[in-house]
Amino acid sequence: MTSSWFLHILSTNSKMLTHTISKSISLVTILLVLQAFHYTSKAQNCGCSSELCCSQFGFCGNTSDYCGVGCQQGPCFAPPPANGVSVAEIVTPDFFNGIISQSESSCAGNGFYSRGAFLEALESYSRFGRVGSTDDSRREIAAFFAHVTHETGHFCYIEEIDGASKDYCDENATRYPCNPNKGYYGRGPIQLSWNFNYGPAGTAIGFDGLNAPETVATDPVISFKTALWYWTNRVQPVISQGFGATIRAINGALECDGANTATVQARVRYYTDYCRQLGVDPGNNLTC
Repeated sequence: MTSSWFLHILSTNSKMLTHTISKSISLVTILLVLQAFHYTSKAQNCGCSSELCCSQFGFCGNTSDYCGVGCQQGPCFAPPPANGVSVAEIVTPDFFNGIISQSESSCAGNGFYSRGAFLEALESYSRFGRVGSTDDSRREIAAFFAHVTHETGHFCYIEEIDGASKDYCDENATRYPCNPNKGYYGRGPIQLSWNFNYGPAGTAIGFDGLNAPETVATDPVISFKTALWYWTNRVQPVISQGFGATIRAINGALECDGANTATVQARVRYYTDYCRQLGVDPGNNLTC
């Protein structure tokens, strides 16, 4: 699931509020608090003054939350240079197939997910697995595939189990209005969910995320692109904090802070195993 980025946005923009928010607060409440608390934001959907940045979420400010990853316009901060790592040389056929071979032959993901589709999608995300040292790259790749393994059951599932019966339309996300005839449940390697993710992902990638969200389950390259889009925008900025921070960025609201320790430990097991396969130390701060 990919709803917990709201918690991250809230914590970075309003540290005074984070200690007052309990785990029982709904996403709707968080959205209302977030909208009310943007005291540093001069305008939604930008139109910022020249000295302010327009963030990836359409607000104005001058900190890294606005001028960093996803900054749309203004004095955006330059990203650190990419290293010379070849992701394709790390994600070998043996590594990739070693994951998917653990799923049943009857799985919907067999014949859909492939290393070729991943590498084709990767061409649009040149910074994935290429920030920091070579070891940093290996840890990031291990983390990505650990989450993908957990979310899809070793590439077995394309769509969330019983997802069509669930409501993933957040009507407060007015920038991305829901189509009442479509469902925004989990799809693809990272199980992209919610209209507020399908909308901007579609815009960035080039498909109609709000009116054709099923594209994520029918086009394997777009499917991997949604995972890489979410990762580079929501997860990569916190990966230096340890694997635990990546769990929080992906599904923290439902798993972190004791909410579901079993799933946290499952993700950690995949991560440490993949780090072992890639010959890199997993680092510290593995849980959330």
